[in-house]
Amino acid sequence: TDEIMQQEIRPLVAVDIIEQLHRQFAILSGGRGKDGAPIITFPEFAGFSDIPDEDFLNVVTYLTSIPSLEAASIGFIIIIDRRRDKWSAVKASLTRIAGAFPGNLQLVFVLRPSRFIQRTIADIGIKLYRDDFKMKVPIIMLNSVSDLHGYIDKSQLTRELGGTLEYGHSQWIHHRTAIENFAMTVKTTAQMLQTFGTDLAETELPNDVQCTEELLSAHTDDHSKLKDELKLAVKQGATLLTCIREPVTRSANSKLSPDELENVATVERLLAQLDETEKAFDQFWTKHHLKLEQCLQLRHFEHDFREVVKLALDNLMEAQAGFADIGDSVTRVEHLLREEKQLEERGQEPLEKAQSLALHGEQLIQNNHYAVDSIRPKCVELRRICDDFTNETKKKYDILGKSLELHKQLDKARQWCEAGIYLLASQAVDKCQSQEGAETALVEIEKFLVTAKEHQLSNPKEFYNQFDMILTPEIKANAQRILQKLEDVQEMFDKRQVSLKKLAAKQTRPVQPVAPHPESSPKRASPKITRPAGVEELPALVRAIRRPGREGCPNVFGRASPCCNAGRPEKLVSLICDHIINELIETERVYVEELQSIIEGYASEMDNPSLVHLIPSALQNKKEILFGNLPEIYEFHNRHVGTGGCPGIFLKEIENCIENPELLARCFLKRKEDLQIYEKYCQNKPRSEALWRQCGDSIFFQECQRKLDHKLSLDAYLLKPVQRITKYQLLLKEMLKCSKNSEGTAELEEALATVLDIIKSVNDSMHQIAITGYEGDVSELGKLLMQGSFNVWTDHKKGHNKVKDLARFKPMQRHLFLYTKMLLFCKKREENSDGHEKTASYSFKNSLKMSTVGITENVKGDNKKFEIWYNGREEVYIIQASSVELKNTWISEIRKVLTGQLEACR
Repeated sequence: TDEIMQQEIRPLVAVDIIEQLHRQFAILSGGRGKDGAPIITFPEFAGFSDIPDEDFLNVVTYLTSIPSLEAASIGFIIIIDRRRDKWSAVKASLTRIAGAFPGNLQLVFVLRPSRFIQRTIADIGIKLYRDDFKMKVPIIMLNSVSDLHGYIDKSQLTRELGGTLEYGHSQWIHHRTAIENFAMTVKTTAQMLQTFGTDLAETELPNDVQCTEELLSAHTDDHSKLKDELKLAVKQGATLLTCIREPVTRSANSKLSPDELENVATVERLLAQLDETEKAFDQFWTKHHLKLEQCLQLRHFEHDFREVVKLALDNLMEAQAGFADIGDSVTRVEHLLREEKQLEERGQEPLEKAQSLALHGEQLIQNNHYAVDSIRPKCVELRRICDDFTNETKKKYDILGKSLELHKQLDKARQWCEAGIYLLASQAVDKCQSQEGAETALVEIEKFLVTAKEHQLSNPKEFYNQFDMILTPEIKANAQRILQKLEDVQEMFDKRQVSLKKLAAKQTRPVQPVAPHPESSPKRASPKITRPAGVEELPALVRAIRRPGREGCPNVFGRASPCCNAGRPEKLVSLICDHIINELIETERVYVEELQSIIEGYASEMDNPSLVHLIPSALQNKKEILFGNLPEIYEFHNRHVGTGGCPGIFLKEIENCIENPELLARCFLKRKEDLQIYEKYCQNKPRSEALWRQCGDSIFFQECQRKLDHKLSLDAYLLKPVQRITKYQLLLKEMLKCSKNSEGTAELEEALATVLDIIKSVNDSMHQIAITGYEGDVSELGKLLMQGSFNVWTDHKKGHNKVKDLARFKPMQRHLFLYTKMLLFCKKREENSDGHEKTASYSFKNSLKMSTVGITENVKGDNKKFEIWYNGREEVYIIQASSVELKNTWISEIRKVLTGQLEACR
């Protein structure tokens, strides 16, 4: 393949001596002697003796280098044509040839001068000077071309020498130039291919996709350019070959001379070398290109592996590992199951990518990729992670399923206990005094006890064995509490049954229960008033527990009817407290989930580019108006509920209250400042509702509701914060009723007051933002202390206002706003808006600076009236409250303001 590269570089080519060749003082016509010796002819040339030695030597050297080595080894035949010249020219030619001819000579033919005198001189001269020429070959003097024909066939001689050989010097030069150019092209192309191949072989494979793509593209471009060069070279050789063969193609009788045949052989040999070089190069390129493509495949595989494994799958496994919580309630477990389902769905795409990538890697291995040792471990890793995630997900579902089953059993048992407590509390003692009433109560209890097997955890050991794999200390403690509660409730039922059976067996008429005096002795008991065994009065609260959020349980707090003895009333009270705290815990979790669904399913979707076209123009850039500070509320509760499946501080504190209910108040007192965010939310609520009425029926909200699978529209969920703060109030009230005169009562009262203060502040703020017509800034008036509606009369001592006041028999209806710096008088107006509820606004009428007013606490004739006067009673405002209590509250607040101002002045 490298033959042309290994050939000795010839010192001369036609283009180097093109001018000397065109002078035609020596030619290689292509003729051959009988033994195949190449013939070089020195035609008649007038200025032969003037040719510089260097030019002569270059031309002769070039001509002798053209024939093949085989032909040149035979020896050259020299024909010197000096028929029209003198002996001196013959002598000069022989001398120059003898001294400078570089090749191997065989014969020298001299066509002597044709003129008689010069011929004679030549004959004599050749005899005299033969030895001077120092030629080792014969010199044959010929008188005519006819004599030459006796030595060389006519077909090997040009027409100038009487032969038939076709020779055109210009064409010969053209062919030689073309052949040498083609040879140089072949050599250059071979060198380019060799250099390119060396560069490719020494190129280090890149380590990333982009560099590999760039390298593959660059090498492919270079390869294409070289292939184009090869095509051009082949085309050049084919064209040259056609030109050399043109005489034969043109005439069937024509024959190529030996030199022309050698030219053909040379071009064919060069073309063959090109073909071999191209084949070798193509073979090398195929391997190299395959390696580059495999390298690119590997880099893509590695990149996808990093993206899928290091980013997607690792994050997925990390998220899976983060789901360590198994839940401590049915609601929590169901939430965890939904989260696990979401994680499983979120993992489908990366898992499918991982499986596909592993399959792709295995296909690369089957296709004999060079980097099998790198690909195979990654495929194994992908399969392993997919299997681990699938197995871990299945394991998680199994654990959560058992946890759900466990908590459902615990809930059923707890509900059974609560229902039993409710049943015991609802059996009035007066109805149980008769035989019929006692029997009816017994039937109720027996019917209820039939359901015990469905809900009780009758065998604790079996229970623990069944759920041993998920029983954390917290769950175990909860289960033990419920088991203990079951025993307590069962004990209360047993004692109640004993009491009722005695009543049903002994009594023949109703007996009125009378509680014995502590100082009374059993011996002094009246025979007419019999106290039934096991019967005593319990607090109304114990009998009348309300179960918030449960259907079928009436709100009976406050009913005061006695009941039969439950055996241990303090346990019943404890169970009621447990229920309230459990209610708080469960509803807190549900509340945070609902807030999260609103934020993610509605608020965040307003920034989703794919849904922007569904948002009505009236809603554009008004997310803060619609949702207010709901994200702030969510962050507060979410921060305290905790993230990653772990309960947070607030929830943990409430859970701790199960054992110590008296600590519940501290949870709310600690969060007193945080809970003020509800005031801000409620202040924005009217604007939010107005915007909802305008845009609530848009397709955007319908689409969001459909995705969330919510049964209620967004406006119902936007009421959740208002409902939640009210829920805190109700639960604290119930807790306070259960804890009267017990440890922690004072803190519960303070906590309830805190929540009520927030609600009052929220309510006051809702009224305040509806004030219209006041030219100042209400935020500069100090804290809003009180607000409410009153009947107002005015009494002015001077001017036309006096007459106006005398003419006013009916009071003015005014809504008063008491600030630390100002008292505002407003007129309440109510307007209907688009068929919705009436919205109130307060039109500003008058104001009094608190630093200049005085009060008269009692007005003769009406204990609900008081006076506020101004400027030494120049203006007097008689204010009538709706109740004495309301009047006293306002007077107390006003007195505090005035006292504070007086102390400040002092």
